[in-house]
Amino acid sequence: MTHRLSNAMAVIVIGLVLVCAGGTVNSQTKTVDEPFAADYYYKARWGYADEFIRLFLKNHYPILKKQMETGRILSVTCVKPRYHATEEGRWDYRVTIVFRNMAAASDQASEEPIIKKLYPDQETYKREEQRRFEILLGHWDTPVVSVPLDK
Repeated sequence: MTHRLSNAMAVIVIGLVLVCAGGTVNSQTKTVDEPFAADYYYKARWGYADEFIRLFLKNHYPILKKQMETGRILSVTCVKPRYHATEEGRWDYRVTIVFRNMAAASDQASEEPIIKKLYPDQETYKREEQRRFEILLGHWDTPVVSVPLDK
């Protein structure tokens, strides 16, 4: 009887593994072509947030707009807090980028030709991008997923 119980348990475990694996494969193939969103948080040194966004708009946003034209990126939005937060939780800008899919989000090779075309003076571009990151105290990227609320 113990042997039968062990065999039955083995069959159940194998069945569960197969069902779970099948579910994982289905959910992965389902999400391959779904939009992929990420939030990019920027925390500047006090008094430098305006300089950061000015450099972002001058040197980075045009690259993102070109990528929207190619279809790699579906949308770019930017928000800032209305009021101050505690220093630990403070951020100055949150940029949300929605990519066509996860593969598009990973394809950073398409950026280099755009950068060279938009900014023929690469020395100035690199110096200003260096400055943009020098004034940051923190920068973090957070992939996000939608949570259906009406289910």
